[in-house]
Amino acid sequence: MNIFLTSSFAEVVDLFVRFTGGECRGRTVTLIPTASLAEEVNSYLVAAREALVEAGLVINELEVSTATQDEIVSKLERGDYIYVSGGNTFFLLQELKRKGADRLIAEQVRAGKCYIGESAGSAILAPSIDYIRALDDVTAAPDLESYTALGLVDFYPLPHYRNAPFDEAVEQVLKEYGQVLALRPFSNNQAIVVSGGHAEIQTSGARG
Repeated sequence: MNIFLTSSFAEVVDLFVRFTGGECRGRTVTLIPTASLAEEVNSYLVAAREALVEAGLVINELEVSTATQDEIVSKLERGDYIYVSGGNTFFLLQELKRKGADRLIAEQVRAGKCYIGESAGSAILAPSIDYIRALDDVTAAPDLESYTALGLVDFYPLPHYRNAPFDEAVEQVLKEYGQVLALRPFSNNQAIVVSGGHAEIQTSGARG
C-alpha cells in the first residue's frame, strides 16, 4: 500500500512530491472535503487545495455526503490519488460509512492506489477512531454507530503533536491511550509515509 498521512498537507507538500518521485504532476486527485463540513474554520482546506495544485495535481472534488452512489464509485475509480481532508473525524467516518465509501476507499488503497490523508483523513485509517475524542466533537456524528474505522494501518495516527491549538488535547490522548495503543504522534511539518508495509515519520525541510 502507498499511504501518505499528514497533519497539515500544505506544510509537507515537498515530502509528498518526493514520495511520488515527482510522478504526481499531471495526475488527478479525488479530493474528499467532507470532514470540513462539520467545522467552522476551513482555512486548512484552502491551503491544501493550493498545495495540491502546486504539486501539479488536477483536483476532482467528491463531497461524499451529498454525492450519489454512481458519483462516488466513478470519481474514486477515475482518480490517480485519493485525498481526504481534515475536519471532524467522527462526522467524516459517519458519512463515509453511510454512503459505503469507506469500503470503496479501502479496496482501492489495498489494490495500490495512493491515499493522502490530512488530520481527520489520517485518523480514519486507524483500526478505530475512539482515541481521537479529545480532539473532535463526537456529537457532530449522531448517526455513527461504531468507531471502527478503515483499519488500513495497524497504528493510530495522532496529528498536530505539539501544535496549537491541539497540543493539550494531543497530550491528553497520549496520557489516556499511550500505554494501550500504538499511537504515532506527528506534527504539522511531518508526514507518516507507508510503503511496502513499512511506516516511517518524515520531517519537511521546507520553510513557509
